[in-house]
Amino acid sequence: MRGAVAVSAELDGVRILSGEGSLAEYQFNTKTAKHYFCLTCGIYTHHQRRSNPRQFGVNVACIEGVSPFDLPEVLVNDGVHHPSDAGASAKPRLAGVLRYEASRDYAQSLFSR
Repeated sequence: MRGAVAVSAELDGVRILSGEGSLAEYQFNTKTAKHYFCLTCGIYTHHQRRSNPRQFGVNVACIEGVSPFDLPEVLVNDGVHHPSDAGASAKPRLAGVLRYEASRDYAQSLFSR
């Protein structure tokens, strides 16, 4: 599990604005998916999906102006079983749901500025 929140986008719906030359690609197992990371800092940026090769999964933290904490909840798959492994009848294996709630201290500090 990489610990990143990924959102889906069609291949032609993603544009890399800067740093494309600093990205490296890696593949493993079936070599269907293409995973990309930054050679400078190591962050996972995006991947061409194995489950739908016409889509990218994009790390929300790499989208300017967006934070994973902006999302009210994030579904978390188990990270072990891939829906494509068992064929079309496979169901995603939901491990849980993440929800972000700001602490009272943090919320109060925002309003006292």
